[in-house]
Amino acid sequence: MTLGCSKNIYDSEVLMGQLQANDKQVVHEKEGNIVVVNTCGLSTMLKKNLCKPFSILPKKGRRINDKLFVTGCLSERYKDDLQQEIPEVDQFLAQQIFLFYSKH
Repeated sequence: MTLGCSKNIYDSEVLMGQLQANDKQVVHEKEGNIVVVNTCGLSTMLKKNLCKPFSILPKKGRRINDKLFVTGCLSERYKDDLQQEIPEVDQFLAQQIFLFYSKH
């Protein structure tokens, strides 16, 4: 899921390509067991409304292997605030997620 600027769209496409190159299947949010939300730190409106996209994700009945990650500039800039506001997130990642998946 990509929220924000055009750089986010590019970064999300790169991540999807890296996942597919490493034999990972990329599917829609409700179908996958790992959801990555890529955010933009420039949009103050996005920070105010960031919790809304998480309403589409199952909160109850999540399987034990389901993971929810938030990455991107907003995650880097407001990590402490977001951890308090969205406890459903398993991990807030900086842009290093792209480096991680390019090596695995």
